[in-house]
Amino acid sequence: MEQLTKLIETLVTTWVGGLEQSGYWGIFILMAIESSFIPFPSEIVMLPAGVLAAEGKLNLYGAIAAGVAGSLAGGLFNYFFALYLGRAFLLKYGKYVFVSPDQIEWAESVWQKHGELTTLVCRLLPAIRQIISLPAGLARMNLFRFCLWTTIGAGLWVIVLTVTGYWLGPSAEKLWSERKVEVTIGLFLAAFLLATTWLIVHRARSRPKLAGDKIAEAIDPQAPPT
Repeated sequence: MEQLTKLIETLVTTWVGGLEQSGYWGIFILMAIESSFIPFPSEIVMLPAGVLAAEGKLNLYGAIAAGVAGSLAGGLFNYFFALYLGRAFLLKYGKYVFVSPDQIEWAESVWQKHGELTTLVCRLLPAIRQIISLPAGLARMNLFRFCLWTTIGAGLWVIVLTVTGYWLGPSAEKLWSERKVEVTIGLFLAAFLLATTWLIVHRARSRPKLAGDKIAEAIDPQAPPT
């Protein structure tokens, strides 16, 4: 299995080298594969895509859109795979698609503890990003909310990666090859900070009105909340 994983990473790296030719479709396909079962880091796709955007060979927004769309496509594949084949099938045959029973049970426990929010948060965690769509499918999560949270989580991760490649240029790929752990941690922290900020703003905007606000609104509908 380890040799197969290395072979896959080699093939993906070779394909990434042709991103200039395959363009947005190449990004989409690679990110869809990365977000399903095939284990390889999204950094080796989106960092080079950002570099190509900085060189004017790709459009930055187009590269980000292709990466997010591919991530969602891969997530949907896992979602429906779990939805239609079920837990027993995954536990028995998941190892053949790089998902062990321990991983499935762990993902389920996280889902049961934290609910649908894990679909967003775990999209920012390397090595977990792919499998978090499985418990969502097993739980028959609302498809619209699944797509929404997956898109937001994947979008934050893809934006951070692509913009990093865009800012750093060719040195981004060298930095990744030499300091993978440090780069991954830094990217995760940046994406997590963005996600936390978004959640705080979202909750602040959607908070229920206080009693004083409701009374003031009843007296003067144009009055601002306190």
